[in-house]
Order: sequence, then C-alpha cells, then structure tokens
Amino acid sequence: MVPLSYYLILSLILFSVGMAGVLLRRNIIIVLMSLELIFNSVNINLVAFSHHLQSMAGRIFVIFTITIAAAEVAIGLAIIVAMYRRVKTVYVDKLRGMKG
Repeated sequence: MVPLSYYLILSLILFSVGMAGVLLRRNIIIVLMSLELIFNSVNINLVAFSHHLQSMAGRIFVIFTITIAAAEVAIGLAIIVAMYRRVKTVYVDKLRGMKG
C-alpha cells in the first residue's frame, strides 16, 4: 500500500509546476494548461484523503470538479479563439481586455 505522503508530495509537485506556469508563462494556452494541473493536484489530494479516511465523499466531489474543469476548458478555449480572431495574438501581455 502506498503511503498518503507520496500522494501529497506528488500533488505538491503538480501544484508547484502549475503555479509556476500560471505566474511565469505568457502564452494563454499554457496558462490554461497550468490551471488544469492545479485542478488535478487538488483532485489527487481529494482522492488520496478519501481513500485514507475510507469515505466516498472525496471521490464524488472529484467527479464534480472534473466536470467543472471540462466546462472551464471549453469556455476558456472559446474565449481564446474569440480573442485571437480579434487581436491576432495569444500572449497575455498583448491582451488588454475584451473591449473594442
């Protein structure tokens, strides 16, 4: 049986990589992928603690967060496509806002 600390360390590494991607990258698509890494690190924590505490609540909550993350990706990509058509760039520095 794998100890709980291994899952927490894996989750910490994923969260750190995701946070670094959000803070350091300029490409908005990479920022979106980094946000997904952060969400997945939280899901790993939820499943690990759910397994450790012999509860199904964390696993059920993970299903909901995966569903919300999928909707977030769909909406985020739609916004990125709309902004790219208007501004012709995907760099965060160049995007000032949605106003024309």
